[in-house]
Amino acid sequence: MTREKKYKWHKIAGTESELNFATNNLLQIEVAGKKLCIAKGKELYACAAKCPHAGGIIADGFINESDVVTCPLHRYKFSLQNGRNVSGEGYYLKTYPIQTTAEGVFIGIEETGLLSWLK
Repeated sequence: MTREKKYKWHKIAGTESELNFATNNLLQIEVAGKKLCIAKGKELYACAAKCPHAGGIIADGFINESDVVTCPLHRYKFSLQNGRNVSGEGYYLKTYPIQTTAEGVFIGIEETGLLSWLK
């Protein structure tokens, strides 16, 4: 039995233009006590702020034209669509859903906890 993930949506900006991306199209923010990286590729993506290999700061890396982010520390590469490692090391970068609506830009943080499945 697979359970459907439930998210709490957090507004991070009124519009995409309010997000202050660096020249590498990456931005580190804090949402609900979590440090995250926002990436601007073909669309907006959200992922963990640190590389799962050795903790490199993803926002200091770079994105290629295929929406793959490269960690600046050891050059591990991750798909921003699903977090899969595309350079062969077998690590996984946690990703988060991101939505842009008329009300703003939102990131979904999965609801967790002992009784979260009851909601």
